[in-house]
Amino acid sequence: MVGSMFFSHRLKQARGGVTDEARESFSSHFLLPAPENRFSSRLQDCVGMSNGGELLQIDPVELQFPFELKKQISCSMQLTNKSDNYVAFKVKTTNPKKYCVRPNTGIVMPHSSSDVKVTMQAQKEAPPDMQCKDKFLLQSVVASPGAAAKDITPEMFNKESGNYVEDCKLKVVYVPPQLPSPVREGSEEGSSPRASVSENGAVNTSEFNNISRAYNEQQDNSSEVIFMSKYLFASVRINIVTIYGLQPE
Repeated sequence: MVGSMFFSHRLKQARGGVTDEARESFSSHFLLPAPENRFSSRLQDCVGMSNGGELLQIDPVELQFPFELKKQISCSMQLTNKSDNYVAFKVKTTNPKKYCVRPNTGIVMPHSSSDVKVTMQAQKEAPPDMQCKDKFLLQSVVASPGAAAKDITPEMFNKESGNYVEDCKLKVVYVPPQLPSPVREGSEEGSSPRASVSENGAVNTSEFNNISRAYNEQQDNSSEVIFMSKYLFASVRINIVTIYGLQPE
């Protein structure tokens, strides 16, 4: 009789919802942390990774250099201020001797944009696996109305002084350069093969063959061929790591 009453009471609670005891037990043993909690530190580390910081929007958020040996290479990013405030910015890098940033500080006026050009000095050797560990940090802060570049001071970006400073980390990515190829019948003049890598890291087979054929016909043994070989090898290696979950040595 007592057992039946207890069962009936539990059944009513179950119909009305999960019991507090069961809910607490389930939460402590089975619930996983919410995705936003697991990745919150990562998101805070780079406010503008989705192209949208509170102060400045950055496009693109990756610095892509069409890498070629013994050549200066440049790329640009656009800073857009959609607010009603004057915004000051400063660009820093982990490898200042390798890059030239112009301008490295400046003011973006309300509802306007500013371009920043990053130039990489000529490199004598291609990096291992065509991976670059260099990083850039773009800091932005609200400036006084009517402020100009000459009014920017280091103290403006000092967080310890209570200033709200927005940080965005930008990584450097090497992409294959535009390669020359002979004009063939039925092909558009001026077109040239270009290696591409899919989202899973796989090199496009047809484009790989076009590049190889073009260079074989030209019998080009220059440093660019060595670079492209390294790039394609690195891409295939990345693809293997992605598919099989292997860690590079």
